[in-house]
Amino acid sequence: MGPVMSDEDGISKTRRKRQAHDAQALGVALGRLRPDQLAAFSLPERLHQAIVDIQGMTKHEAVRRQRQFIGKLMRDIDLEPIAARLAALQAPASRETARFHRAERWRTEMLEDATAVERFVAEFPDADAAALSLLVEEAKREREAERSPRRYRELFHLISQHLGEPNKPETP
Repeated sequence: MGPVMSDEDGISKTRRKRQAHDAQALGVALGRLRPDQLAAFSLPERLHQAIVDIQGMTKHEAVRRQRQFIGKLMRDIDLEPIAARLAALQAPASRETARFHRAERWRTEMLEDATAVERFVAEFPDADAAALSLLVEEAKREREAERSPRRYRELFHLISQHLGEPNKPETP
C-alpha cells in the first residue's frame, strides 16, 4: 500500500510528518542560540516567545509539547532562509572543531611516528622543523616522567597555528 494522499495540496501524510519533524528540529536548534543570536533572526513574535520559553523547560513532556507547538507555528513561514542563516551561524564553529581535530591527529602522529614532523613541514613549509622536533621530544619525556603536559600543549598550539592558515590542506 502506497503513501496515503491528503486532500490538501496532494501531499502525503508521511511527507507532512517529515516536514513537521524538520520544523521542530529547526525550532530546537534555534532554542540553543544565545538571546542576541536568536533576536537577529527577526522571527514572528509568537514563535520567538515559544523558542525562548523552551529554553527554560526541563521536564521531558513539557519540552515535547513545546517542540510540537513550535513546529505548528513554523508551518506558516518559509523555513529555508532560517535554516540557511542558522547553518551560516554554525559554520565557523564547525570549521574550528575540524581544525582542532586535525591538530590533535597531527600531534598524535608526531608523538608516534618519527617521520610525521617531516611530512608536516612538507605540507606546511613555513613550519619550523627544529622547534617541532624539540617539542615532540620534550612532550615524550614529559609523558614518560608523568609530569604536567606543558610541552604537549605547546606542540598542539604550534601545530594549530599552521593549520589555521588559509588554503592549506586539511589532512594529517
